[in-house]
Amino acid sequence: MNPTPSLDDQQEMSFLDHLEALRWHIIRSAIAVVVFTTIVFLSKDFLFHDLILGPSRNDFWTYRMMCKLGKLLNPDGPCAEQVNFIIQNRTMSGQLAMHISSSFIMGIVLTFPYLFWELWRFVKPGLYPHERQNSRGAVLFVSILFILGILFGYFVAAPLSINFLASYTVDASIENQIDLQSYISTLTTMTLSCGFVFELPMIVFFLAKAGLITPEIMQVYRKHAIVVILVIAAVITPPDISSQIIVTIPVVLLYELSIRIARAVRRNDTARLNKELTNS
Repeated sequence: MNPTPSLDDQQEMSFLDHLEALRWHIIRSAIAVVVFTTIVFLSKDFLFHDLILGPSRNDFWTYRMMCKLGKLLNPDGPCAEQVNFIIQNRTMSGQLAMHISSSFIMGIVLTFPYLFWELWRFVKPGLYPHERQNSRGAVLFVSILFILGILFGYFVAAPLSINFLASYTVDASIENQIDLQSYISTLTTMTLSCGFVFELPMIVFFLAKAGLITPEIMQVYRKHAIVVILVIAAVITPPDISSQIIVTIPVVLLYELSIRIARAVRRNDTARLNKELTNS
């Protein structure tokens, strides 16, 4: 038997019923995170050698593509600057701690679609029928945008940042020996930041449905939004203009897409209200 109260079958629930339902959503989510974290923890070689340490090696996919692009633009020129640094662990329990924390973060990333689905199951019964109808596919689109953001962060934003920071020197006599925690922190921050930034269209969708934002407001403040996007790109990327531009371009495109989403939301809401007035 399902211990969770059936929200879809009940019109009204008490405060304790809501707490009970929320408790089981949290328990199932926690179990999913633990299961995936354990699987990732046991896949140590793939997690670190192939995934986490991939951007630290010259044979990483992004660097090979940068090299090919450089050859296309200038056949006689050298490849793009290659990474050249040493990763070190400076504490006794550093590698074990990084193994556990990295497995946990990866477990959350892998279970993100399921976590959002559990959240949506809890929120959905409180919506009006037309709100449920208009929000169909929310879990799918949120998951797709998050995955696209993670892939963009891992294969584009993070490697460019790591390449720039690892190759930057103030004097040729100084050798870059990067701490393991610093390297993983840079990689995860860049990747996760892009994953959440790519949720902009869905955030605008829900704000437009709530009447908190309109396409006119977004158009009027477009220039201000671009400045904010540039600031965010400067925060999550190193002080390298090319990296900031590469991160800024897709976010600006997502902002333009969000304007069209807000316009479509208002058009659909207007059509629904007109239909209700006609039938009343």
